[in-house]
Amino acid sequence: MTSAMSTIAFDRIPRERLPALLAEMPKAELHIHIEGSLEPELIFALARRNGVALPYPSVVALRAAYAFTDLQSFLDIYYAGASVLLKEPDFFDMAWAYLQRAAADNVLHTEIFFDPQTHTARGVDIGTVIKGLDHACHRAHQELRVSAKLILCFLRHLSEEDAMATLEAALPYRHHFIGVGLDSSERGHPPEKFARVFDRARAAGLHVVAHAGEEGPPEYIRSALDVLEVERIDHGVRAVEDPSLMQRLAAMGMPLTVCPLSNVKLCVYKTMAEHQLPALLAAGLKVTVNSDDPAYFGGYINQNFAETFAALPQLGAREAYTLARNSFEASFADAGAKSHWINQLDLAFEEAGTAQ
Repeated sequence: MTSAMSTIAFDRIPRERLPALLAEMPKAELHIHIEGSLEPELIFALARRNGVALPYPSVVALRAAYAFTDLQSFLDIYYAGASVLLKEPDFFDMAWAYLQRAAADNVLHTEIFFDPQTHTARGVDIGTVIKGLDHACHRAHQELRVSAKLILCFLRHLSEEDAMATLEAALPYRHHFIGVGLDSSERGHPPEKFARVFDRARAAGLHVVAHAGEEGPPEYIRSALDVLEVERIDHGVRAVEDPSLMQRLAAMGMPLTVCPLSNVKLCVYKTMAEHQLPALLAAGLKVTVNSDDPAYFGGYINQNFAETFAALPQLGAREAYTLARNSFEASFADAGAKSHWINQLDLAFEEAGTAQ
């Protein structure tokens, strides 16, 4: 895979050009929970369509409830919002709304998390979930020129047995998703709890990723690497507390799918100015920027880039390029697609560096 990185004149890209470049540059998104993209307006529209009563009287009242003190306080509202998703068109509409936003943010490729247990617990068939989401992914490829793939996530606050049953129920739809992940409440639910499920997923030829080191300790990152044998760490920001772990992650080239606005919204950091993204980059880690649950955490991927770079002046054009390139390299796309997207990224920065 070739790159023009060495010929890009990063120092010639003026700081005032950076906000536009962040928005315009090609990028991939690798940490997006599709249920977390469900905007209040669509929640109420689907509630009306499906006759679901919501515990909030209006869109305004629902948005006002988005004041989270930790991950669990967010999850309580997150699951309430998902209750309106009952039929295949509901899942299509939710994913299609996100994919249109992704296209507007110049996302060329996205790997979308979904939580089937959130829906099967309410009696929704897993095929309904997967087929609705897959339909939106195919339409995005055809109409938006956005590559979109699905990653099935297990809810870690539930049992390993429940996760295994979910995986087995999903395998008949194996051609509709590319991997499995692990999300939901991290504290008290270490990765090794799901060792056998991840063994089964790898045996089925699926990619494996896991949330670790968001609210959980650095040890959870080590466990995700050693026990689950993951190919990416989702979040991973608490790795900065363990220098030897930082060295290991850098040496492995292990991607971290960092979500800055989410980290602030869920009080991992008090302010964006305290975020450790620069330290992770400086240590040579393969960091990416993502939106996590954008409807709840204050913005989609371009908003994450904009607010992160505004709050952290040590980040400039070179770091923007590195983050975008990392997003393509860390994806599960084939080498040809990655090379094509990185060439587009190179061109965007070459042009920015030569513009007067």
